[in-house]
Amino acid sequence: MEKTSYGLAGPARFSGWLVVIFLFFQCSIMVVRSTQVPAMFVFGDSVVDVGNNNYLNSLVKSNYFPYGIDFYQGPTGRFSNARTISDLLCEMLGLPYPPAFADPSSNGTKILGGVNYASAAGGILDETGQHYGDRFNLNQQVLNFENNLNDLRNQMGQRNLNQFLAKSIAVLVFGSNDYINNYLLPSLYSSSQQYSPQDYANLLLNHYTRQLLALYSVGLRKFFLAGVGPLGCIPNQLATGQAPPGRCVDYVNQIVGPYNVGLRSLVDQLNGNHPGSIFVYGNTYGVVGDILNNPTAYGFNVSDRGCCGVGRNQGQITCLPFSTPCPNRNQYIFWDAYHPTQAANVILAQRAFLGGPNDCYPINVQQMALI
Repeated sequence: MEKTSYGLAGPARFSGWLVVIFLFFQCSIMVVRSTQVPAMFVFGDSVVDVGNNNYLNSLVKSNYFPYGIDFYQGPTGRFSNARTISDLLCEMLGLPYPPAFADPSSNGTKILGGVNYASAAGGILDETGQHYGDRFNLNQQVLNFENNLNDLRNQMGQRNLNQFLAKSIAVLVFGSNDYINNYLLPSLYSSSQQYSPQDYANLLLNHYTRQLLALYSVGLRKFFLAGVGPLGCIPNQLATGQAPPGRCVDYVNQIVGPYNVGLRSLVDQLNGNHPGSIFVYGNTYGVVGDILNNPTAYGFNVSDRGCCGVGRNQGQITCLPFSTPCPNRNQYIFWDAYHPTQAANVILAQRAFLGGPNDCYPINVQQMALI
């Protein structure tokens, strides 16, 4: 693809300091490991699900080959060929991978490093993704976290729990399903008839704010809130045939714009109203836009189709069980119809961890960990 072929809406500037990130990467990990970041709690959708949907009556699962083909544990329920963004952030922070909440063995001391509540097809709105069956939406994920607090309180006492939560980091990845599996499916959901893109973004952000404040009220103080990426560029949307060759579905990218603008503004509002806490906006749209606009600079040769999948752009459905994926996975941005490869996740995680204000606002994850 040509550098500008995607026609991305919104901020999508190429940052030329990826090499610098790599050179300082190991040193940065060692710095953070010396700090007191006791745990990471992960909330979100399939981008960071590590197996919760394995235990649900859901049509959306990835606990089979070729998912996990490059992961040391094999297929686990991660929607990638290997590590997720939250896995990589845990490594940078010197933390273990948080276990899936729904895993029956996730209790006792196993949750002292954090818990992963993310669920494929889950969204900010309760109805999002309901055509896929059971999933943990945002409201349920917050309730699941509150259920774990009793176990943590029994292990460390209330005073120590307060300190533990205040130093821990909460990573939240929401919003994509509320578009892909709600607003952009008018045959199944009425939201696009009821709300303009701006009004829908406001609806999502109002729901999101209530649950963020619920998490704050029980003791969490450090929040990383990932924005929505350029959904019009994922293989699933390219497979609709609504874009000219070599371009994204521009109107889809434009629809998610108000949500990202609103989420960044919400971060300012929350930081202003809650001293002693820090809320960070992760500019997923901008980082993915950089990669798509100049894929070869990041080592990618294929940017418009999945490494595995079915149909046009390998984007009509996710990987079929025991199908054969592409052999050159590090050269693909997208693993399947919806999700990044581990190679793309590495860039996203590094930019979240070390990035400047265009990537993470107002500070990055490393700086947040040092507070």
